[in-house]
Amino acid sequence: MARIRLEGVTKVFGAVVAVDDLTLTIEDGEFFALLGPSGCGKTTTLRMVAGLERPTRGRIFIGERDVTDLPPQARDIAMVFQDYALYPHMTIMENIGYPLKVRRYARSEIHRRVREVAEVLQIADLLDRRPGQLSGGQQQRAAVARALVYPPQAFLFDEPLSNLDAKLRLEARSFLKHLQKSLGITTIYVTHDQAEAMALADRIGVMDRGRLLQVGSPIEIYRRPRNTFVATFIGSPPMNLLRCRFQQAEAVLVLGDGQALALGERAEALRRAFRDGEPLWLGIRPEHLALAEGPGPTHLAARVYAVEPLGVETLVTVQVDAERIALRLSVDEPPVLREQVWVRVPMERALFFREGGELAL
Repeated sequence: MARIRLEGVTKVFGAVVAVDDLTLTIEDGEFFALLGPSGCGKTTTLRMVAGLERPTRGRIFIGERDVTDLPPQARDIAMVFQDYALYPHMTIMENIGYPLKVRRYARSEIHRRVREVAEVLQIADLLDRRPGQLSGGQQQRAAVARALVYPPQAFLFDEPLSNLDAKLRLEARSFLKHLQKSLGITTIYVTHDQAEAMALADRIGVMDRGRLLQVGSPIEIYRRPRNTFVATFIGSPPMNLLRCRFQQAEAVLVLGDGQALALGERAEALRRAFRDGEPLWLGIRPEHLALAEGPGPTHLAARVYAVEPLGVETLVTVQVDAERIALRLSVDEPPVLREQVWVRVPMERALFFREGGELAL
């Protein structure tokens, strides 16, 4: 187990900067998720830590060792890929034991260790089968078992749950979190699924276009996103953003259709942060919005666009001028399609972003 440190790491492929001046420390025993859309640089970052790609610039440390120029086998890490990378012609016993075989362990010791880790992962009865005879969840456990059989200093996971169906994904997610906490092995987990990152990680690093935009605990990033990209990438459904103009004299935000929202106690803070007439983005999470019975100083007139019953809650999308916003409601009788409604916007819950996207308040 070890701390992992990246210092000014950059990776360039031709004219494309895949990772741009990344500096990051992952603490010993931490479960860290790299989150971002496809092509943001998260998998390239993981592959550089693994030694499968060499940085164009910068240094990588595992523990106190500078591993920047070391091959993968000299880094003492284990990687689980999206497709699990199990050898189809080998049995599960042979697949799991392969890291020990290449290190020339005795056959009896290989069998002992494989059975030990297979018992922990509840696949001991599958050791004589081949990967093609296993379900996706069983293959995932076999890949993790292969990573565990020779305990590494760090686990690297590259979207290991993306090939599983929804039910299996939830089961595997719980299993991975329990396993990592039990073993205390430093883990980097790459995903584009924000729910996965939120559920699994101690801390999350959000990436976009090769740059690390924000690092923090799941709740920190959810409650205080640093910019509109993070705000709309974290959360399902994501944070609602409404484009407004600040009118200082009236202490209101005016939307494009002329509707106004009174700022109340937030007015003075906005006067310090924004100029009169300055455009900005008002951000509010779907669960903080509510339906109101009629007009009010913080109520918006809207029309119901879609209603999605989800069992314990109902997701309602409404149209406000040209914008659509989502509400997460716990109601027995939700509104109906195309109905005129009033939406209450609690200003004490709102965030305010500058036109360029950075968080101001």
